[in-house]
Amino acid sequence: MGRDHWRVERTRYSPWGALALVLLTGLALVRNGPDPSPDPPHPVAASADRHQGASAAPPAGAAVKPLAYAPASRVVIPAIRVDAPLVDVNLEPDGSIGTPPPQDPQLAGWYRGGVAPGRPGTSVLIGHVDTVAGPADFHSLRSLEKGNRIEVPRRDDRVAVFEVYAVEVFSPADYPGDRVYRDTGRAELRLITHGGSTTADDHDGDVVVFARLVATR
Repeated sequence: MGRDHWRVERTRYSPWGALALVLLTGLALVRNGPDPSPDPPHPVAASADRHQGASAAPPAGAAVKPLAYAPASRVVIPAIRVDAPLVDVNLEPDGSIGTPPPQDPQLAGWYRGGVAPGRPGTSVLIGHVDTVAGPADFHSLRSLEKGNRIEVPRRDDRVAVFEVYAVEVFSPADYPGDRVYRDTGRAELRLITHGGSTTADDHDGDVVVFARLVATR
């Protein structure tokens, strides 16, 4: 109970994920500087078949001027009624990305070794589908659709606003870490959770939301 099944499976089957995160850490240190401080829904729109290859490239559009470095503090997703504080997570000793405490369904995590939201590069937020306390904030993540907005308030009182352009579900054996975490040359965001329950012995894929920066305030 409470052990993060997603993290175990990713470590076992997805060496690219750990390698890509290490590469992102190096890029982030250059761009950011050190830090100064029940089962989920299964809508058809989020099926692996429908979204196969959908995240190959972000849609065309005018680039938004990126923000200066500042740590992320919250994630707000109006479409699924999420307004969650963020805690910093890091790489585990085995090379997998850490997760928020499994006891608290109201927390999500920002990978602080990567890119700060609103900076050029790919920022990573991770959360649970459920916890021992019940459904968690990323429970309905795969219900998101193209065009939905994600807001990331930061500790400098600025907000990075992202727009979803793809939602994909990957099997643990075929998790494309290089594509999920790669630098597209623009400010992007990934929201990641597992597709099954953390409190039951099931796992039906990793849900990844791909989004790009469309506004700041």
